[in-house]
Amino acid sequence: MVHITRGLAETLLRFGSERDPDTVTVPLSVVRAAELDRTTLPDDTPVFSDFYLPDAGGSVKAVFGMDLGTPVGQTEGRFVSHPEGDLSVSITDDLHEVVFVGVPPWEVSDLAAFDRSGRRKDLTLVDAAPPEESVSF
Repeated sequence: MVHITRGLAETLLRFGSERDPDTVTVPLSVVRAAELDRTTLPDDTPVFSDFYLPDAGGSVKAVFGMDLGTPVGQTEGRFVSHPEGDLSVSITDDLHEVVFVGVPPWEVSDLAAFDRSGRRKDLTLVDAAPPEESVSF
């Protein structure tokens, strides 16, 4: 079973829609259910709730081949869009422990989760918000 906040699922599908007909890949991270508001999941349940901007660090990656926009080892999942409509993992996708695939017409029902072998996993939407974060200067 894979859990994702409804807000993150809708945001990822919006990214897919905005990039259509091009693809988009977005690194994702989890928080434990205990950190979310209004959830009845066990406290230690991982819930996908956050993303890193898909283009962050893009120029550095293009020149040096390093992705500086995503902290190393801090993403448990990845979203990939398939504008052509194939709701499965393809051999050209950037694989991760969990891969979310979104397809047109970009509704929540058009999102699925897979393991790195391409096996579909049960997906549950969680109606909870991640903790607010702030940056101090």
